[in-house]
Amino acid sequence: MKKYSKENVQTVLKMAWPSVLESFFVALVGMVDSLMVSRVGAHAVAAVGLTTQPKFIGLAMFIAVNVSVSALVARRKGQKNRRGANEVLCAASVFVLVMSVLVSLICVAFADPIIRLCGSEEASHTEAVQYFRIIMGFIIFTVVSLVVNAAQRGAGNTKIAMKTNVAANVVNVIFNYLLIEGHFGFPALGVSGAAIATVIGSVVGCVMSLAAACKGDFISLPYMWKEKIRPTLESAKSMVKIGSSVLAEQLLVRVGFLSVAVMAAKMGTAAFAAHQVGMNVMSLSFSFGDGMQVAAVALIGQSLGAKDVEMAKKYGGICQNIGRMIAVVLAVIYLSSGAFLYRLFFTEPEIIAMGVEIMRVIVVVVLLQIAQVIYMGCLRGAGDVIYTTIASTISVTIVRPIASYLLCYTAGLGIIGIWFGVCADQLVRFILTSLRFRSGKWTKIKI
Repeated sequence: MKKYSKENVQTVLKMAWPSVLESFFVALVGMVDSLMVSRVGAHAVAAVGLTTQPKFIGLAMFIAVNVSVSALVARRKGQKNRRGANEVLCAASVFVLVMSVLVSLICVAFADPIIRLCGSEEASHTEAVQYFRIIMGFIIFTVVSLVVNAAQRGAGNTKIAMKTNVAANVVNVIFNYLLIEGHFGFPALGVSGAAIATVIGSVVGCVMSLAAACKGDFISLPYMWKEKIRPTLESAKSMVKIGSSVLAEQLLVRVGFLSVAVMAAKMGTAAFAAHQVGMNVMSLSFSFGDGMQVAAVALIGQSLGAKDVEMAKKYGGICQNIGRMIAVVLAVIYLSSGAFLYRLFFTEPEIIAMGVEIMRVIVVVVLLQIAQVIYMGCLRGAGDVIYTTIASTISVTIVRPIASYLLCYTAGLGIIGIWFGVCADQLVRFILTSLRFRSGKWTKIKI
């Protein structure tokens, strides 16, 4: 860190801390969700876990839109092009409103076969279907909030996204308490109560995001209304250029994630419950890398928009160094607290024993994971999405399932073999993204 100026480091920290806090809190609430649901039983944890990958497949196109919105708004901010940035948000908003309705209808109608395809057992199938239908039926509130916050992050307004997501998740936890087991006269709805609580939190987040955009400076709904901004062909083309590659990446990646999740589900309810908590822990560590990734996307996009390549490289290096320090701290915590963490969720000795072994693998995973996530953010901020798609496809869609299958079944390692496959995926992504970042080719891409 000594080779970077104090001012540059402070700029990164100022941009990053709201996003790190936001991502951490979202992941923490996901873990608290599982903890609250675990009071119903291991089958309930498995039921919620079964919906994770199909949910993200349904969200794939919206995630792709959000990546393109953040990258394009950041570039327009660097160019001091306020109108162009708001045109991007306008085009994205129209798209997500239409597509969210279509996705909701499909997911609600076909929830039963979708969850069965994910490897559900009878003990968890019905609850998983109910949870999935509620979550996906009201996905419009989530995606509207996501796209508005993506534009705010690209403009550097990371505190706005942090406030809306923290508030939404606090509401989620409160209604989890009220609706899962039934408190203060509310009905005990179990897994369905957790889904309803998530939807209520999403509604709150959506309202707050829109309210913030009504009072914004660079990203502003009143400005869009006053200037009669409409979706333009140019903004749509720019979004398609970035978003199409990210969408392909998301879909291919989810194929890899889903295939491994099905393998884990086939190991039985107990093993899958242990696996799901491990995935929650991994999401917690991912949140730190994701927060630094948000800062990298915004700062690198703005620097390249201002044609300052060296500054873009500096910001990428600073984000990476901060990420390394965070990863080491998390690895030490995970190594020392694996058994304690799993005892919070389960009383069954066999699940706790599996959990301890999973946590030992996660210690290695977190060191690779945070680094590759930040490198991915640097490349995406520059618009180098074709490379990130190729890297993710190789690592997640090919390496993770093959390694997991060979280690789980052929080598007979069971659920731990699947986690060694996850580790192999993270290693490959780290190697591919770090080599690309150091090559500097990402600095020459036009968006």
